[in-house]
Amino acid sequence: MIDLRALPKAELHLHLEGTLEPEMMFDLAARNGVRLPFPDIAAARNAYVFDNLQSFLDIYYAGCSVLLQSQDFADLTHAYLQRARADGVRHVEVFFDPQTHTDRGVPFAAVVDGIVHALDDARRDLGITSRLILCFLRHLSPEAAMATLETALAYRSDIVGVGLDSSEAGHPPSKFTEVFDRARAEGFVTVAHAGEEGPPAYIVEALDLLHVQRVDHGVRCLEDPALVERLVADQVPLTVCPLSNVMLRVVPTLADHPLRRMLELGLNVSVHSDDPAYFGGYLGKNLAATASALGLSDDQIVQLARNSFRSSFLAPVERDSHLTEIEAVVARGPG
Repeated sequence: MIDLRALPKAELHLHLEGTLEPEMMFDLAARNGVRLPFPDIAAARNAYVFDNLQSFLDIYYAGCSVLLQSQDFADLTHAYLQRARADGVRHVEVFFDPQTHTDRGVPFAAVVDGIVHALDDARRDLGITSRLILCFLRHLSPEAAMATLETALAYRSDIVGVGLDSSEAGHPPSKFTEVFDRARAEGFVTVAHAGEEGPPAYIVEALDLLHVQRVDHGVRCLEDPALVERLVADQVPLTVCPLSNVMLRVVPTLADHPLRRMLELGLNVSVHSDDPAYFGGYLGKNLAATASALGLSDDQIVQLARNSFRSSFLAPVERDSHLTEIEAVVARGPG
């Protein structure tokens, strides 16, 4: 098998708040005087068993309560980037959820400044480039999303795009059409979670109403052959998170995951880790476990890596540089 760690990869579907390991959660709770709903680290980790997306989000938001200061966000981001580098990640396009924090009284500036500081350090010290994407919480109102967008306008040099996450069921993309129209007019790129718990129609709405350039998850597209045909023809990027899909009961096991079928149909899929502290693995583990469970060939694994860069918001010259590095790894043969 090809050397997965040496294979350059871009991570395009990663929630920074979802990288909060229990150990750091307790450290930050002690630093900030926050009481957690768990007696110890082991109890917190044992709670990471979920019936669906909402059961995960309940614990996820509880964990976020320890993030209060700019340094907290910098430490969180730095810890993730160290793990990403160990997995051979060269470029990251990370999500953050400002409403999760500003609704608790944390200043927007503290969130962005901490994250950006760590991203800048990683560019210099680890050679990892990055883009930062603000996600609106879809279970909240469009008016709240618009207010968040207004605040974000002062940070356009740091934030390149907007996305849509949180509880998908019952919150169609169409709810946020006006917000996304405004975001595009202001020069932000757009992405959205769709087709994980929500139906294929949510993917269509994300494309036709939000005009997204990438669909996060998208695994339920296979239920709509016409949609699959469209996604293949347009090569719409789908950022798939296999371990997340298993943990949230989207699929029963990795062996049942549709990723291989999606590749064989010609869909533009790539593998990412979503909320790795809660779902059992960062990008390297997602790729290795999925390749093993589905019997992916080296050619298919390499295609996933190529797709990750081709689906990124990197400039063409930067994308081409990473693609060239992939070909060099392929030429060296199995690790």
